[in-house]
Amino acid sequence: MRRGTQWGAVLVAAATVLATVSSIPAGAAQPRHGFAAEIRYTEYGIPHIKARDFAGLGYGYGFAAATDNICALADTYLTVGARRSRFLGPDAPGNLAFGGGANSLDSDLYFQQVNDSRVVERTVAKPPPHGPRAQVRDVVRGYVAGYNRFLREGEITDPACRGADWVRPITEIDVYRHFYALTTLGGAGGVVDSITNAAPPTGQSAPAPIPADAAARLLDSLGNKDMGSNAIAVGAEGTANGRGVLLGNPHYPWHGGRRFWQSQLTVPGELDVSGGSLLGIPLVQVGFNRDVAWSHTVSTVIPFGLYEVSLVPGDPTSYVVDGRPERMTSRPVAVPVRNQDGSIGTVERTLYSTRYGPVLSPMPGVPLNWTTTSAYAIRDANQGNMRGLNTWFELGRSRGTKDVTDALSRTQGAPWVNTIAADRSGRALFSDIQVVPHVTDELATRCNTPLGQQVFPRSGISVLDGSRTDCAWGTDPDALVPGIFGPSRMPVLTRRDYVENSNDSAWLANPHQPITGYPRVMGDIGEIRNPRTRMGITAVEERLGTFTRQGMQDLLFANESWSGGQAAAAAAEMCAAFPGGLAPTSDGGAVEVGTACTALSTWDRTMNVDSRGGLLFEQFWLRASEIDADDLWRVPFDAADPVATPNTLNTANPLVAQALGDAIAELRAAGIAPEAPLGENHYVVRNGERIPVPGGHHEQGVLNMIIPGWDPAAGDVEVVHGSSHIQVVSFTGGQCPDAATLLTFSQSPNPNSPHHADQTKLFAKRGWVTSRFCERDIQSSPELRVVRLRG
Repeated sequence: MRRGTQWGAVLVAAATVLATVSSIPAGAAQPRHGFAAEIRYTEYGIPHIKARDFAGLGYGYGFAAATDNICALADTYLTVGARRSRFLGPDAPGNLAFGGGANSLDSDLYFQQVNDSRVVERTVAKPPPHGPRAQVRDVVRGYVAGYNRFLREGEITDPACRGADWVRPITEIDVYRHFYALTTLGGAGGVVDSITNAAPPTGQSAPAPIPADAAARLLDSLGNKDMGSNAIAVGAEGTANGRGVLLGNPHYPWHGGRRFWQSQLTVPGELDVSGGSLLGIPLVQVGFNRDVAWSHTVSTVIPFGLYEVSLVPGDPTSYVVDGRPERMTSRPVAVPVRNQDGSIGTVERTLYSTRYGPVLSPMPGVPLNWTTTSAYAIRDANQGNMRGLNTWFELGRSRGTKDVTDALSRTQGAPWVNTIAADRSGRALFSDIQVVPHVTDELATRCNTPLGQQVFPRSGISVLDGSRTDCAWGTDPDALVPGIFGPSRMPVLTRRDYVENSNDSAWLANPHQPITGYPRVMGDIGEIRNPRTRMGITAVEERLGTFTRQGMQDLLFANESWSGGQAAAAAAEMCAAFPGGLAPTSDGGAVEVGTACTALSTWDRTMNVDSRGGLLFEQFWLRASEIDADDLWRVPFDAADPVATPNTLNTANPLVAQALGDAIAELRAAGIAPEAPLGENHYVVRNGERIPVPGGHHEQGVLNMIIPGWDPAAGDVEVVHGSSHIQVVSFTGGQCPDAATLLTFSQSPNPNSPHHADQTKLFAKRGWVTSRFCERDIQSSPELRVVRLRG
């Protein structure tokens, strides 16, 4: 469908179903419970939503968001409403955006127990700062009205849910439940199956032995594996004009309910902010206004803790605290289920909980067994956290990095993310103010069980002794809720040169001023940095004093591979030295190297779509990076030189040689030439069109991170997650920020939308969208379309 045709349909729909108005006079009386908003669409379907009050702002947001994303949003509300089994069947896949569940039944049981507990309702009913502030409540109220108006009178053209009976009107509690699911995703929401499948042992059993790699297994089972980010804030000493520049580069899923959606939200005199929101959250989470720009990176903070409880002999549903027995809470949870014959039945399961939180069942490879002697429970620090809505509202109204710090400190609602910001005056901020369990190193030393003693130093995951009340989480005087650290205890750094974060701990936010002294639960200190951190610091240091908006854009889309720069030449030399031109493989065989050695040696060390040899190196490095660092590199890590070490590929290690042999064999089996341009086999397909995708894996140290879905027969054929809503914002002497943005997967997952792949095609060319923030810029858009709504 052509752009003009789509916009014509939108305007006709607005005229016929929404009672359009030609203007919204500033002094006009608002109808009781009425809503009014103006949506100005500019290039690539980006809406600039303007209203005279916050309810109207939410109304415009809800209608516009539903227009682009109705199926993903409806699936979200189906999930948090615990009705997937009712409409899709119990064996349908869970919604991976919210912890998933192996199937819809497990997902429903989890969310039903959340809903039965009424934790969301109780929290929403509280006054701020614990509950939503008045403006946020108005936005949510308007959002619900706008969403439901689209359902009543709009047209669903997305085949993913067109005609589906599960696309239904929502209420305000659905929106709050959605936000709560996001806040707890890093804790209880990440172990849905483990919670819903926990059951008392039926016979004698003993704790499983603790594996040597228990820490890695726990992190793999409990971490946010499909989210990450880079953010770089450059201050006055690092930019060409003496003002701030920010790169925000979240790495989020390309599909489903955690996609970003871009908009500008304006209530004159109250709020004017532009940026990306996670679908269905009607506030900007990563964005900018006239004076400050901010982004978030997924933190190394562990937002949960485990407790091991000792059970009463002969009673596996009772445990001991300070020598006294205490019964677990057993809660029957019932959900409606569609049977194979189409009838609706009910499935009931009993879920168990301790004073610390839900009891867990084992996860793949993780020995959290509920035995006749002990059980494990998870405590989520974000339990009851609705404060984050206030956090993002206040961030949108901040006037500088100090305001950003104050907003984070005052609301204490940011879950599992750092904040990086730059402002007009040239300050660069790194802040780790977020929701953190109050687990000091002293508490961990005193109270960790044997499992905790093994995993805590390596991961920050505590496994405390639940039989002692003196092992409860502490509380700081400046913490808004019990059991978390107060903002005065968290890492914060403001600089005039720069700060950066690429999902490492706070330690090297700026290598010239390392941050130390924080507890292990917040992250490590003096340990190996990941390759994106090393790439980011190196690239920033090379450009300090010259940064502009364009320079920051060029830095990101250079698509340089840090690991390639460190290891490709040595790998090529190793390849050329294989006896008889045969590379060893891990199965004990060998494969002809063919043109692989030349491809590695001539590769330009980037993951641009026209780069030759990049895919071979990527497949090699994904295998090589699994080798322990002490065996992979000849020069070990040195905390005194953390950016340059470790280095020098250890080609004498046979595992390194086998990693290359396996990569060559895999490409050969797929029919891919080692020297083929990356874009030929690194792509997505949209409406039958193949779109090449630049970027590379985290392990490669490519800032523009792209995690593809590998098809052994065809290459990288889809993107699972990676660069999403990208923004580069600089400040000038004028009132309008100078910004460029890109939503890599485009505004709509609907294949019938003209904005299904338009920015994806731009991404393929390393292009950007010029941001239109100020009124004159919006009005000058050659594709400006205005829809005025009243309801």
